[in-house]
Amino acid sequence: MVDYTYRDIAKMIDHSLLMPQLTNAELEQGCALAVEYDTASVCILPHYIRRCAEILRGSSVVPSTTIGFPHGGHATSTKVAEAKQALADGGVELDMVSPIGRVLSGDWDYVRADLKAVIDVTHAGGGKVKVIFENCYLKDEHKVRLCEICTELGADWVKTSTGFGSSGATPEDLALMVRSVRQPVQVKAAGGVRDLDALLKVRAIGVTRVGARSTREILDECRKRLGMAPAAASATAPARSGPGSSY
Repeated sequence: MVDYTYRDIAKMIDHSLLMPQLTNAELEQGCALAVEYDTASVCILPHYIRRCAEILRGSSVVPSTTIGFPHGGHATSTKVAEAKQALADGGVELDMVSPIGRVLSGDWDYVRADLKAVIDVTHAGGGKVKVIFENCYLKDEHKVRLCEICTELGADWVKTSTGFGSSGATPEDLALMVRSVRQPVQVKAAGGVRDLDALLKVRAIGVTRVGARSTREILDECRKRLGMAPAAASATAPARSGPGSSY
Protein backbone atom coordinates (compact mmCIF):
# COMPACT_ATOMS: atom_id res chain seq x y z
CA MET A 1 0.00 0.00 0.00
CA VAL A 2 1.37 3.42 -0.99
CA ASP A 3 1.43 5.79 1.97
CA TYR A 4 2.97 8.84 0.31
CA THR A 5 2.26 11.50 -2.28
CA TYR A 6 4.63 12.81 -4.93
CA ARG A 7 5.14 15.97 -2.88
CA ASP A 8 5.98 13.93 0.23
CA ILE A 9 8.90 12.35 -1.62
CA ALA A 10 10.03 15.34 -3.70
CA LYS A 11 10.18 17.55 -0.61
CA MET A 12 12.55 15.10 1.06
CA ILE A 13 15.24 15.63 -1.57
CA ASP A 14 18.10 18.13 -1.46
CA HIS A 15 19.31 17.93 -5.07
CA SER A 16 23.10 17.82 -4.77
CA LEU A 17 25.39 19.89 -7.00
CA LEU A 18 28.61 19.69 -4.99
CA MET A 19 31.14 17.92 -7.18
CA PRO A 20 34.01 20.37 -7.75
CA GLN A 21 34.27 19.75 -11.50
CA LEU A 22 30.69 20.79 -12.31
CA THR A 23 30.66 23.55 -14.90
CA ASN A 24 28.44 26.62 -14.88
CA ALA A 25 26.23 25.02 -17.53
CA GLU A 26 25.84 21.85 -15.44
CA LEU A 27 24.99 23.86 -12.34
CA GLU A 28 22.35 25.76 -14.31
CA GLN A 29 20.89 22.49 -15.60
CA GLY A 30 20.84 21.03 -12.11
CA CYS A 31 18.94 24.01 -10.71
CA ALA A 32 16.43 23.77 -13.56
CA LEU A 33 15.95 20.06 -12.85
CA ALA A 34 15.23 20.78 -9.18
CA VAL A 35 12.59 23.35 -10.14
CA GLU A 36 11.04 20.95 -12.67
CA TYR A 37 10.79 18.16 -10.10
CA ASP A 38 9.92 20.53 -7.19
CA THR A 39 12.52 19.21 -4.74
CA ALA A 40 13.03 20.55 -1.22
CA SER A 41 16.26 22.34 -2.08
CA VAL A 42 19.30 22.59 -4.29
CA CYS A 43 22.53 22.13 -2.34
CA ILE A 44 25.09 23.82 -4.54
CA LEU A 45 28.74 24.85 -4.47
CA PRO A 46 29.12 28.14 -2.55
CA HIS A 47 30.45 30.11 -5.51
CA TYR A 48 27.14 29.57 -7.34
CA ILE A 49 24.63 30.11 -4.53
CA ARG A 50 23.77 33.66 -5.62
CA ARG A 51 22.90 32.51 -9.13
CA CYS A 52 21.10 29.47 -7.71
CA ALA A 53 18.88 31.74 -5.60
CA GLU A 54 18.04 33.77 -8.70
CA ILE A 55 17.02 30.66 -10.65
CA LEU A 56 14.91 29.31 -7.78
CA ARG A 57 13.13 32.60 -7.09
CA GLY A 58 9.38 32.15 -7.47
CA SER A 59 9.56 28.38 -6.93
CA SER A 60 9.13 26.40 -3.70
CA VAL A 61 12.68 25.02 -3.99
CA VAL A 62 15.09 26.42 -1.39
CA PRO A 63 18.69 27.47 -2.20
CA SER A 64 21.23 25.78 0.07
CA THR A 65 24.99 25.46 0.23
CA THR A 66 27.84 24.16 2.38
CA ILE A 67 29.98 25.57 5.19
CA GLY A 68 33.40 24.22 6.16
CA PHE A 69 33.05 21.65 3.42
CA PRO A 70 34.06 18.88 3.07
CA HIS A 71 36.42 18.30 6.01
CA GLY A 72 35.15 20.64 8.73
CA GLY A 73 38.69 21.79 9.50
CA HIS A 74 38.15 25.49 8.85
CA ALA A 75 38.62 27.94 11.72
CA THR A 76 35.34 28.85 13.35
CA SER A 77 35.73 32.47 12.19
CA THR A 78 36.05 31.23 8.61
CA LYS A 79 32.90 29.13 8.92
CA VAL A 80 31.03 32.13 10.31
CA ALA A 81 32.26 34.29 7.44
CA GLU A 82 31.16 31.62 4.97
CA ALA A 83 27.72 31.48 6.58
CA LYS A 84 27.31 35.26 6.45
CA GLN A 85 28.32 35.32 2.79
CA ALA A 86 26.00 32.44 1.92
CA LEU A 87 23.07 34.20 3.58
CA ALA A 88 23.91 37.47 1.84
CA ASP A 89 23.97 35.59 -1.47
CA GLY A 90 20.48 34.22 -0.90
CA GLY A 91 21.22 30.90 0.77
CA VAL A 92 18.50 29.67 3.13
CA GLU A 93 19.71 26.27 4.35
CA LEU A 94 23.38 25.78 5.23
CA ASP A 95 25.00 22.34 5.55
CA MET A 96 27.99 22.78 7.86
CA VAL A 97 30.63 20.17 8.60
CA SER A 98 31.48 19.59 12.24
CA PRO A 99 35.17 19.82 13.26
CA ILE A 100 35.79 16.09 12.85
CA GLY A 101 39.24 15.94 14.44
CA ARG A 102 38.02 17.86 17.48
CA VAL A 103 35.09 15.44 17.80
CA LEU A 104 37.46 12.46 17.72
CA SER A 105 39.65 14.22 20.31
CA GLY A 106 36.72 14.64 22.67
CA ASP A 107 37.23 18.41 22.60
CA TRP A 108 33.55 19.04 23.18
CA ASP A 109 33.89 22.66 24.34
CA TYR A 110 35.50 23.55 21.01
CA VAL A 111 32.95 21.51 19.06
CA ARG A 112 30.03 23.15 20.84
CA ALA A 113 31.44 26.66 20.33
CA ASP A 114 32.13 25.96 16.64
CA LEU A 115 28.61 24.69 15.96
CA LYS A 116 26.99 27.40 18.07
CA ALA A 117 28.75 30.20 16.20
CA VAL A 118 27.42 29.07 12.82
CA ILE A 119 23.96 28.09 14.08
CA ASP A 120 23.51 31.43 15.84
CA VAL A 121 24.60 33.60 12.91
CA THR A 122 22.50 31.54 10.50
CA HIS A 123 19.37 31.69 12.61
CA ALA A 124 19.89 35.43 13.13
CA GLY A 125 19.92 35.78 9.34
CA GLY A 126 16.72 33.79 8.92
CA GLY A 127 18.39 30.59 7.72
CA LYS A 128 18.50 26.99 8.85
CA VAL A 129 21.45 24.69 9.61
CA LYS A 130 22.17 21.04 8.94
CA VAL A 131 25.16 19.78 10.94
CA ILE A 132 27.18 17.12 9.11
CA PHE A 133 28.83 14.51 11.32
CA GLU A 134 30.79 12.40 8.77
CA ASN A 135 29.81 9.23 10.59
CA CYS A 136 32.25 6.98 8.72
CA TYR A 137 35.02 8.33 10.96
CA LEU A 138 33.11 8.33 14.26
CA LYS A 139 32.16 5.87 16.98
CA ASP A 140 28.59 5.66 18.21
CA GLU A 141 29.38 7.64 21.34
CA HIS A 142 30.60 10.54 19.17
CA LYS A 143 27.41 10.46 17.11
CA VAL A 144 25.21 10.44 20.20
CA ARG A 145 27.10 13.33 21.83
CA LEU A 146 26.88 15.36 18.62
CA CYS A 147 23.14 14.73 18.51
CA GLU A 148 22.84 15.94 22.11
CA ILE A 149 24.85 19.11 21.39
CA CYS A 150 22.92 19.84 18.21
CA THR A 151 19.65 19.45 20.10
CA GLU A 152 20.87 21.81 22.83
CA LEU A 153 21.96 24.40 20.27
CA GLY A 154 18.80 24.22 18.18
CA ALA A 155 20.25 22.88 14.95
CA ASP A 156 17.54 22.21 12.37
CA TRP A 157 18.93 18.90 11.09
CA VAL A 158 21.71 16.49 11.90
CA LYS A 159 23.20 14.87 8.82
CA THR A 160 25.17 11.66 8.38
CA SER A 161 27.79 12.50 5.79
CA THR A 162 29.30 14.86 3.27
CA GLY A 163 29.14 12.28 0.50
CA PHE A 164 32.92 12.63 0.14
CA GLY A 165 33.98 10.40 3.05
CA SER A 166 34.72 6.67 2.97
CA SER A 167 31.02 5.76 3.27
CA GLY A 168 27.61 7.37 3.56
CA ALA A 169 24.37 6.87 5.45
CA THR A 170 23.64 3.48 7.01
CA PRO A 171 20.34 2.29 8.51
CA GLU A 172 22.04 1.74 11.86
CA ASP A 173 23.43 5.28 12.00
CA LEU A 174 20.14 6.80 10.93
CA ALA A 175 18.21 4.91 13.58
CA LEU A 176 20.76 5.96 16.21
CA MET A 177 20.49 9.62 15.18
CA VAL A 178 16.69 9.57 15.13
CA ARG A 179 16.73 8.15 18.66
CA SER A 180 19.37 10.58 19.91
CA VAL A 181 17.88 13.93 18.85
CA ARG A 182 14.77 15.57 20.21
CA GLN A 183 12.18 17.37 18.14
CA PRO A 184 12.20 19.73 16.35
CA VAL A 185 15.67 18.55 15.25
CA GLN A 186 15.38 16.38 12.13
CA VAL A 187 17.69 13.86 10.46
CA LYS A 188 19.16 14.01 6.94
CA ALA A 189 20.73 11.04 5.14
CA ALA A 190 23.52 11.66 2.64
CA GLY A 191 25.49 9.17 0.61
CA GLY A 192 23.95 6.00 -0.79
CA VAL A 193 20.30 6.99 -1.34
CA ARG A 194 20.25 6.39 -5.08
CA ASP A 195 16.75 5.07 -5.79
CA LEU A 196 13.19 5.31 -4.56
CA ASP A 197 13.30 2.11 -2.54
CA ALA A 198 16.37 3.33 -0.65
CA LEU A 199 14.64 6.65 0.04
CA LEU A 200 11.51 4.91 1.31
CA LYS A 201 13.61 2.77 3.65
CA VAL A 202 15.26 5.78 5.29
CA ARG A 203 11.88 7.57 5.41
CA ALA A 204 10.51 4.64 7.40
CA ILE A 205 13.33 5.10 9.92
CA GLY A 206 12.31 8.72 10.48
CA VAL A 207 14.58 10.60 8.07
CA THR A 208 13.02 13.79 6.65
CA ARG A 209 15.68 14.83 4.11
CA VAL A 210 18.11 13.07 1.81
CA GLY A 211 20.95 14.39 -0.30
CA ALA A 212 20.82 12.93 -3.79
CA ARG A 213 22.19 13.32 -7.29
CA SER A 214 19.85 10.70 -8.78
CA THR A 215 16.87 13.00 -8.26
CA ARG A 216 15.42 12.46 -11.72
CA GLU A 217 15.53 8.67 -11.39
CA ILE A 218 14.02 8.68 -7.89
CA LEU A 219 11.16 10.99 -8.78
CA ASP A 220 10.43 9.47 -12.18
CA GLU A 221 9.98 6.13 -10.41
CA CYS A 222 7.81 7.80 -7.78
CA ARG A 223 5.55 9.26 -10.47
CA LYS A 224 5.37 5.88 -12.20
CA ARG A 225 4.30 4.06 -9.02
CA LEU A 226 1.68 6.72 -8.30
CA GLY A 227 0.28 6.48 -11.83
CA MET A 228 1.28 10.04 -12.68
CA ALA A 229 2.34 11.34 -16.08
CA PRO A 230 6.12 11.59 -16.59
CA ALA A 231 7.75 14.91 -15.83
CA ALA A 232 8.71 17.13 -18.76
CA ALA A 233 12.17 16.36 -20.08
CA SER A 234 13.35 19.94 -20.38
CA ALA A 235 16.14 19.79 -17.78
CA THR A 236 19.22 17.63 -18.29
CA ALA A 237 20.96 16.32 -15.18
CA PRO A 238 24.75 16.71 -15.07
CA ALA A 239 26.23 13.34 -16.02
CA ARG A 240 29.30 13.33 -13.83
CA SER A 241 30.81 10.46 -11.91
CA GLY A 242 33.60 10.12 -9.44
CA PRO A 243 34.26 10.69 -5.72
CA GLY A 244 31.27 12.16 -3.98
CA SER A 245 28.89 11.17 -6.75
CA SER A 246 26.86 8.98 -4.39
CA TYR A 247 25.75 12.03 -2.39
